[in-house]
Amino acid sequence: MVVNGLDHLEPAYRAIALKADEERIAWIKADRWIGFDQAQQALDRLDALIAYPPRDRMPCLLLYGATGMGKTKILRKFERRHPPRYDQKSGVALRELVVVQTPPEPVEADLYRELLAALGAPALIGGALAREKDACRALLRASRARMIVLDEVNGMLAGTFRQQRIFLNALRFLANDLKVALVCAGTDLARQALLSDAQLAERFEAFHLAAWRNDLALARLLRAFGAILPLKKPSDLENPALRGLVFDMTDGVTARIFRLIETVAERAILSGKERIDAESFADRAMTLPLVAMTRSLERRGGAGHAIRF
Repeated sequence: MVVNGLDHLEPAYRAIALKADEERIAWIKADRWIGFDQAQQALDRLDALIAYPPRDRMPCLLLYGATGMGKTKILRKFERRHPPRYDQKSGVALRELVVVQTPPEPVEADLYRELLAALGAPALIGGALAREKDACRALLRASRARMIVLDEVNGMLAGTFRQQRIFLNALRFLANDLKVALVCAGTDLARQALLSDAQLAERFEAFHLAAWRNDLALARLLRAFGAILPLKKPSDLENPALRGLVFDMTDGVTARIFRLIETVAERAILSGKERIDAESFADRAMTLPLVAMTRSLERRGGAGHAIRF
């Protein structure tokens, strides 16, 4: 579809810019994947790991970084690449990838329950630990699982040292017994959690999602935003000064960058400005994430001022 006057947008997004304001704002707020170098590298590593042939000592991966660096989005993207499929012959849903949230406390029984839920199995009411463990192993084998992913594994630190050891032993047992790759994701504390078990930690490669710097990688990310945001005028997102503003206001945290750009894009539509420039970030009425807002005040010498709610 040819749309005149919107050459600053990629062709697939030009028609969106002609929709009503409400529709464009809803589109901006919708959850979507915007690829960047580190995310693609993480996905490539996960792809290599899930294709790894079964062996006695399977390699494992720790994907970690500060809150908001995009770990869960990467895992969701990877999960969409490897959806379950129904096997007509066996009547079983085959899942080469099983993704679960780490339980709030590192309790072995809760781990098996989370895995059973992810496999679509009904809860075992009043089931003994051994029964839940056996059911979990049997279903993982039947589903031909090749990888187990535990998100927010840093939550394991909420338990006692004894609970942590038992939980990690259970993970090691599953990896050994089923010959599956194990992926753990979490904050920087996830490293600390896994290092408490030297045998398990020895198997893990570490992939660190580092915060953005004010460099060409950030410039490419902002350029990608400029090419898809449904604004009717070209934005100034490639301006180095504007890039510096974005970096200062977000500390290079992915989720904050995305939220900030979404916010200024929405305001550009509501105001009729239809573009993002340096002035877009000077609006005091703009709502920022609490952490970013606090650090911004500190940099401006306003750390001693009360934040009013």
